Amino acid sequence: MSWDKNMLKNNIIFNGMMSEEIDLALKELSSVEKTYMKDSIILRAGDITDSLGLVISGSVTIESNDAWGNRTILSNVAKGGFFAETYALLEKEPLLVDVMANENCRILFFKVGSLKKLKSNMNLWSFKLISNLLMISANKNLHLSGRSFHTSPKTIRGRVMAYLNSISLKKGSNEFDIPFDRQQLADYLNLERSALSKELGKMKKDGLIEVRKNHFKLMS
Repeated sequence: MSWDKNMLKNNIIFNGMMSEEIDLALKELSSVEKTYMKDSIILRAGDITDSLGLVISGSVTIESNDAWGNRTILSNVAKGGFFAETYALLEKEPLLVDVMANENCRILFFKVGSLKKLKSNMNLWSFKLISNLLMISANKNLHLSGRSFHTSPKTIRGRVMAYLNSISLKKGSNEFDIPFDRQQLADYLNLERSALSKELGKMKKDGLIEVRKNHFKLMS
């Protein structure tokens, strides 16, 4: 196994677990590492999966792509983040989203669906892992509810300001990088790219922000 054991030990899903417990969990849940090139599909809407994905390096986007070619970006999952954990725990529930490689990335998959088969042989690492999965699920729900705040304003400026303000609060700084390029930000906020770029230009002219590519500074 080529991943960084320290990174795993410090990850939320293995919180409170000893190295031996982590090794046992990965073995029991049939962990496997896969590599993906930028823009490749990791999981496709309609797929069935029993495996949670942990981003070892790079990043992925969670997208909703409809039959008419419309794309909505729901979230960006950076190194150390997870995806498909809910689907992995549900039986035969098809994915409603696509998981795309936002850049070259390495993903560690492990079959958390197998936890249901351990009912008669539950041990300490299993209980710890399930508890940590609940925390991950709660954090994901918080993130998705946050996105609703970003897309609820009726104006383009309102959506941009809501998003940038939330990132500023999370970073604890008025200067930060966002995980999206211009097109991805437009897709995330449900906006046309040209309209978003135009509004960012107006906000810069009005002295509200400084922006260069994905780097922003909020002006007071």
